[in-house]
Amino acid sequence: FDFSHWPSDFSWTKGYNMFASHFTLIVSSQEFALLLPCLIILGFFLSSFLIAHSFGRRMLYPGSVGLLQKAMRPMLQQGQARLIEEFDGQRNKLVACDGNEIDTMFVDRRRDSGQNGQTLVICCEGNAGFYEVGCMNTPLEGGYSVLGWNHPGFGGSTGVPFPQNEANAMDVVIQFAIHELGFQLSDIVVYAWSIGGFTASWAVMSYPEIQAVVLDASFDDLLPLALKVMPDSWRPLVQHTVRQYMNLNNAEQLLKYQGPVLLIRRTRDEIITTAGPEDVMSNRGNNLLLKLLQFRYPKIMTDEGLRAVREWLGASNHLEDASVYSGYEVDDDWFLHFLFTALPHLSFSIPPPSPLSFSLSKARKYMRNFETTHCTPLPASEFHSPWRL
Repeated sequence: FDFSHWPSDFSWTKGYNMFASHFTLIVSSQEFALLLPCLIILGFFLSSFLIAHSFGRRMLYPGSVGLLQKAMRPMLQQGQARLIEEFDGQRNKLVACDGNEIDTMFVDRRRDSGQNGQTLVICCEGNAGFYEVGCMNTPLEGGYSVLGWNHPGFGGSTGVPFPQNEANAMDVVIQFAIHELGFQLSDIVVYAWSIGGFTASWAVMSYPEIQAVVLDASFDDLLPLALKVMPDSWRPLVQHTVRQYMNLNNAEQLLKYQGPVLLIRRTRDEIITTAGPEDVMSNRGNNLLLKLLQFRYPKIMTDEGLRAVREWLGASNHLEDASVYSGYEVDDDWFLHFLFTALPHLSFSIPPPSPLSFSLSKARKYMRNFETTHCTPLPASEFHSPWRL
């Protein structure tokens, strides 16, 4: 039989009509006036839930939309065939703790690619990215061992890409890398592009022994970006929906990791800016860097130091970058000397111009500029292991 032709036994419209007539009989106008604020609040929370589980999720993760996946299917099949035929890729299905099946691809370079091959790069794709055609190609070109995976609801992965499901997927990917592929946490670098920064920052927060994390074209917090694309009148609703159902607060997670970090900022990024690609200061990657520096070096990142870093962040090309750097007379030789001699004794105050040297030198160690737009593939030459002391 075809269940779509099964006759209905009960309709919500019938239930609503019965409720309305009963409500009229037992509730007076005064009681209704007292109950009305509760109904408004209930409607607010219900609206938030419906937004998150309908168009909100699809706006945030368009790659989970079946129509888009159908249009991309030939490209995805070709990408998957290339990974298997040219790189001897190994496809695996992993089952996360929530029951979602996660589609992964592993390329092993431990035997033939020297030192880079001993490092496993776990790749976290963007909101419309798939491992078949996504950012895992960058470390592959660099000779690394690579493990790619698809978000829940993307490609061969099941489920929907809500934050907890995303974290569960990342968790099983890491466990697979350790227990089945034979890597240690200290052998793993997590590399993420765009919205993949959420699972990457979750991974290093949850597994602090991971060697390093590289975040490309990522952001500190989803909320400012969500507010940018929604009407101002929706602001309270958007705030509640993001915080309750889509709280991708990358900075909060990243601050709990003490290991090496590299941020790659696209200077013409049109996606993670709140005022357009022409305003590089509205790039939310800036906020991620500033929060990281302030958290790790509170005694050094004073108002003066932050002002210097913000001026450097305002540079949108190499010439402006060099101009700011030379204008503050940053001495990298002094900086390295300081790290190896004075760093253990940070209880004392550092005389000028040392704080500015430290601030700008640190900023350039943690962030690299890539003069392009959001969706341009990152060349292997731009993929570096983060600077470490």
